[in-house]
Amino acid sequence: MSSIDRSQSVGGTRTYEVRTYGCQMNVHDSERLAGLLEDAGYVRAPEGSDGDADVVVFNTCAVRENADNKLYGNLGHLAPKKASRPGMQIAVGGCLAQKDRDTIVKRAPWVDVVFGTHNIGKLPVLLERARVQEEAQVEIAESLEAFPSTLPTRRESAYAAWVSISVGCNNTCTFCIVPALRGKEKDRRPGDILAEIEALVAEGVSEITLLGQNVNAYGSDIGDREAFSKLLRACGKIEGLERVRFTSPHPRDFTDDVIAAMAETPNVMPQLHMPLQSGSDTVLKAMRRSYRQERYLGIIEKVRAAIPHAAISTDIIVGFPGETEEDFEQTLHVVREARFAQAFTFQYSKRPGTPAAEMDGQIPKKVVQERYERLVALQEEISWEENKKQVGRTLELMVAEGEGRKDDTTHRLSGRAPDNRLVHFTKPEQEVRPGDVVTVEITYAAPHHLLAEGAVLNVRRTRAGDAWEKRNAEKAAQPTGVMLGLPKIGAPEPLPAVASGCGCD
Repeated sequence: MSSIDRSQSVGGTRTYEVRTYGCQMNVHDSERLAGLLEDAGYVRAPEGSDGDADVVVFNTCAVRENADNKLYGNLGHLAPKKASRPGMQIAVGGCLAQKDRDTIVKRAPWVDVVFGTHNIGKLPVLLERARVQEEAQVEIAESLEAFPSTLPTRRESAYAAWVSISVGCNNTCTFCIVPALRGKEKDRRPGDILAEIEALVAEGVSEITLLGQNVNAYGSDIGDREAFSKLLRACGKIEGLERVRFTSPHPRDFTDDVIAAMAETPNVMPQLHMPLQSGSDTVLKAMRRSYRQERYLGIIEKVRAAIPHAAISTDIIVGFPGETEEDFEQTLHVVREARFAQAFTFQYSKRPGTPAAEMDGQIPKKVVQERYERLVALQEEISWEENKKQVGRTLELMVAEGEGRKDDTTHRLSGRAPDNRLVHFTKPEQEVRPGDVVTVEITYAAPHHLLAEGAVLNVRRTRAGDAWEKRNAEKAAQPTGVMLGLPKIGAPEPLPAVASGCGCD
């Protein structure tokens, strides 16, 4: 082992770094990859290592424009480092690996391992095989070998957790390549899901996010159309589980029993992220979205009737092939009617391998940009107006970690309201830990956050806060140079941009 190798090792143990791109499915897969590597004896490299680990794993996304160019640029950056460090290994997994397969090794022959979305559990074995045989290992399974939740996990939060209930997708949206890369929907058994949640709660987790490519289609693979609403109600019976969220549902599968379960289960939060994509029936048909404007707005109306304070967010694509000005106006109409708390807006870009990429009527960039700016301006106005309605309300916040970028300079802390709105609040004299719950009064609203500038009304220390404190004590006791936690990946976030990155919802 060279001196450079030893600089990133602890007691002879090899270090690893995982770089994640794309949607929440990839974020959760990266927790599995970290767990697999640690189970195999690796330790997390220090934060900011920037490729100086013994093993660097890229968990890729294939749905963004130029995703492959970005990957090869990052791989190129690592090539000289690998050349100067005998024994260093580079692995590429995720959707782009599933899609491009042998191409990756041809374009970047210094890559040691390429693995797909269906066989992430093979990573440690493939790394060892590449080391022993001294040649690249490319292994892409065509179907799921083992449900990811059976694999070891290094979770990024002590107080909140993703829980995968299904993988894959049965939809055929023309802008999305994900079903081709992740396969048909496969559901977990309800008992296995609930057992995992109960185990997490026993460890101190108080918030879980049910995760699926099309989360509310859960049950189609096991033959129960009401399985998802039953699962929500079952979560309500788990003692110690304070908050339940889910992402991302599809309007096609959003049935009345799901709305009733949300409204009647106290720990299911008053929040819904439901992708719209377009307000035009013509464009929705071209997208192969199996609903129309009237159906979508009808769901919103029912949710608001059952859960008056629900915060609803969405995804919208601007400039889909063939979109006319009239089509775009229909999208603006739905935005005005639905009054989303937040919208993740995307300019359409060709995604290789999708039917939409070959469609006639591709919209000029200048037109797409102009429409996009109009949509963003409208949504900003609505978001601000909706947030202003929160001023004067008293809310319980779960204290968050790393969500307030200016907290240190403003002497504030940050937390999430039940409806997932981000709130910055005055730091109390009493110690408050991530996972604890505080009660505050909202005094100011901005388009993307709320402020509680007065004194905190109440602090409730929780088992989740205890779990966070225990984890940080263990981290402090680790040997110098070993850091736990992956920058900017953390606990299930409040439907950040990555949560909608696949465009598969």
